[in-house]
Amino acid sequence: MKPRTMKRLLIIFSSVCGLLLVGCQYNQSQRTSPDAVDLQTDGLFEKLVAVRRDIHQHPELAGEESRTSATISAHLREMGLEVQTGQFGHSVIGILRGGHPGKTVAWRADLDALPGEFRDPALFRSQNPGVHHACGHDIHIAIALGIAEVLAKQRQFLHGTVVFVFQSEEETFKGAKGLIDRGVFSSLIPDEIYGVHVTALPVGQIVVKPNEMFAYQRRVSIRLKNALSKADIVQLTKNVNSELFRSRAGAKPWEIQNIADPVIGVTSPNTAFQDYLIMDATFDTRTENDELVLEFYLYETNASKLEGIISSIERVIDASGHKRKLISVSYVQKNLTVFNDASLTRFALRTLERSNRVGTVKPAFGQAPFFNDDFAYFQQKIPGVYFFLGGSNAEKGLIAMNHAPDFQVDEESIRVGVRSFSSLIIARLGIADHAERD
Repeated sequence: MKPRTMKRLLIIFSSVCGLLLVGCQYNQSQRTSPDAVDLQTDGLFEKLVAVRRDIHQHPELAGEESRTSATISAHLREMGLEVQTGQFGHSVIGILRGGHPGKTVAWRADLDALPGEFRDPALFRSQNPGVHHACGHDIHIAIALGIAEVLAKQRQFLHGTVVFVFQSEEETFKGAKGLIDRGVFSSLIPDEIYGVHVTALPVGQIVVKPNEMFAYQRRVSIRLKNALSKADIVQLTKNVNSELFRSRAGAKPWEIQNIADPVIGVTSPNTAFQDYLIMDATFDTRTENDELVLEFYLYETNASKLEGIISSIERVIDASGHKRKLISVSYVQKNLTVFNDASLTRFALRTLERSNRVGTVKPAFGQAPFFNDDFAYFQQKIPGVYFFLGGSNAEKGLIAMNHAPDFQVDEESIRVGVRSFSSLIIARLGIADHAERD
């Protein structure tokens, strides 16, 4: 071989090796750098906003989410995910299989909207009279689809499988239990499950805590012989409230609008939303079969105190002089409460603190009253974590107070959610040849 030819081959060989090295370095950065997730999220953002607005304009009640379901299924199929429907209601399951064996992680989003004539100031307001996404489930759908697409772009590097659960009928507390009862995870059992709810925290803020995220909700029914005057009823309800009520000194946990307050909100160690039992302001009073029925919801943060509440009410009735009129006191509704796995929550806090550069991650110290989520049914079977995601932006006049008139969400929360939770799932699965972290 001539020296000149040898020189040319060496130059070519060096160039090819250089290109291969650069390519390997590029792929490695794509696989491991949070910048890759951020860039992919930014590239999807306008698309996700459009999906959210379309769903917002076409809200569907629990059990009626056929259009929403079809929209989600179409997007998942475009990404190349396996799609399953028909397990319960209009729920959709999307399965993303990574290129390497590993654990199975589930992500849940909910589909249904709320009934009621909520004021909807959005330019893309609901076109379905009496139905409105006043709880943010349209945001949840957009975030879940964004996570799915970001991870789908990296599937060949992922260790494990991601199951996306788009669950119907959350507002009626039927969807999660229905899916569990129908064996949604009988053939593919997740090792852990995650979900998020947008709420009236500042946009960019993610809040989570181990154990209970909400107070325990119970509906109490008091049945008496129908022989009480209106004055007796008023006095009895006051006595019951006085006996059961508990809160920290000066705290007003029923003032839910303060949940984001930096001094007394859920992210403050001095939170007003800790160690309380509060009740509905009014009792539901009616007559059934010549019996007087008094019903109300209560919200208790301490699970160990729930068992003694019924006997406490019976003592109040006895002391009020109505013992002989009492027929029964019972719980007629006992919703499960979202209960976060402590180990997974600690991992999530550490990971999100490292990866989240568009907002803040804070531990919660209190439990929210009045709300709950049937995500708790999944957590009965699978360890999981449920997050609060800020959607309010005071400068823009956007207040994401769930189930309230003028409910609005800053759509930047979609970007925050996709970036943050894509990074979390990648950290849980492990990627490329990196050791799985736990």
